[in-house]
Amino acid sequence: MLNQSELKTKGIKNYKFLSQMYLDSYFPKSPVDKVKNVLLEVCFEIERTSPKGLKELYAITHRATEKINDLQNDFYDNGSEIETVARETISLDFEFIAKSYGFEADLETLVAPRDW
Repeated sequence: MLNQSELKTKGIKNYKFLSQMYLDSYFPKSPVDKVKNVLLEVCFEIERTSPKGLKELYAITHRATEKINDLQNDFYDNGSEIETVARETISLDFEFIAKSYGFEADLETLVAPRDW
């Protein structure tokens, strides 16, 4: 698990990722932690590569979205799924990340390759 406190951007450093999912017992902690780690990977990659525009940002978020797609079976195996609350929570966290790093990105484009 990546260490969120090592991020440079203050708003991100203290942000409660996936808070709705952590509060809802329907979502098992282990798969939620894996999704959170993917979101943290996005933050670290943005800080490391400093994307020059939306095209570069979308490339990062699309790779992350595909990783989350691959985590769906973890939810199924634990009697859960990435459903409405999860979709909204994850998508809004992607949007928060983009805004925190100064991007005015389209929410649907951020997570375009999602199949959840």
